[in-house]
Amino acid sequence: MINPFNDEYYMSKALDQAYMAMDKGEVPVGAIIVMNNQIIARGHNLTEQLNDVTAHAEMQAFTAAANCLGGKYLHECTLYVTLEPCQMCAGASYWTQIGKIVYGASDLQRGYSRLNTLLHPKTKVVSGVKEEECTRILKNFFSLKRN
Repeated sequence: MINPFNDEYYMSKALDQAYMAMDKGEVPVGAIIVMNNQIIARGHNLTEQLNDVTAHAEMQAFTAAANCLGGKYLHECTLYVTLEPCQMCAGASYWTQIGKIVYGASDLQRGYSRLNTLLHPKTKVVSGVKEEECTRILKNFFSLKRN
């Protein structure tokens, strides 16, 4: 039997969050946090709406997950995010001690790997999940903004 709860499935749920951000005029990045095959937190960019440069999708999801679990550590959790985490979000993931990060599109300018930001030593990383769709939504958003 095929497990329907795989990285592609959960990334599609993160993409749903990215589309919600885009509908609000935000940079379309979405994130969810999963524990034991259950989504325990969702987030999308809210930097414009909240006038807060720290209101990235991952930060929203980290706060929601900590509230859900009643604690700040996310050892048993997986973050699914449509864009490679930036330096700030990677730093926050370090402090949450998240077990795994799965991201779609790489951020060749501001991504944590480009800037050599450290993740927690126990955090596993998977990149490129639904990369084409995650990249397309960003390109479409910025294309519309320029025109």
